[in-house]
Amino acid sequence: MTTAVASRKTEPEPAPDTRVGAGRPLAILLVVTGLAGLLAAWVITLDKFKLLEDPGFTPGCSLNPVVSCGNIMKSEQAAVFGFPNPMLGLVTYGMVVAIGLALLGGARLPRWYWIGFELGCLFGVGFVTWLQYESLYVIGSLCLWCCLAWVATILMFCYVTVHNVKHGIIPAPKGLRNALTEFHWVPPVLWIGVIGMLILTRWWDFWTS
Repeated sequence: MTTAVASRKTEPEPAPDTRVGAGRPLAILLVVTGLAGLLAAWVITLDKFKLLEDPGFTPGCSLNPVVSCGNIMKSEQAAVFGFPNPMLGLVTYGMVVAIGLALLGGARLPRWYWIGFELGCLFGVGFVTWLQYESLYVIGSLCLWCCLAWVATILMFCYVTVHNVKHGIIPAPKGLRNALTEFHWVPPVLWIGVIGMLILTRWWDFWTS
């Protein structure tokens, strides 16, 4: 009896579960933002093909000299990697939708997957930030579908980051972790608000004329 008890005490503890799931709100947000980005990428891709067939084609979202998707599509920045940018969006936003659906179904992902997802979102938000600058201060035009993709990417980046900090996947001080958990809405609201103000001030004379 004593031997049996001793052997049970010396058995190694089971390895902790390193897989992390996500709450329903984050899963739904990923599906919604992924679908929004996918819609924007799909529409822009179709219009880009029409523009290649007919250089005189005017996209439906070209509303005035400022909101002009055609100017964006014809720019060098619209094909940074040698092919139209929205084709990259068709793949990446589709992946986000798939991840969101998996999490909605109860999937628990390993830590390395969350880190990879974080890096992908970081690349995405960095890329759209560069496109925002180019759109406002170099090309001098806005694309409404691009704006939809910008907002979707910012939201997914912010909330994936909050999730990773909350679950310790990204190390952070307890105070920062608690602040991000409680005031998770502040970074995306401020971020999108700043972009809105930059758009407003960039073409102030046009908006107020």
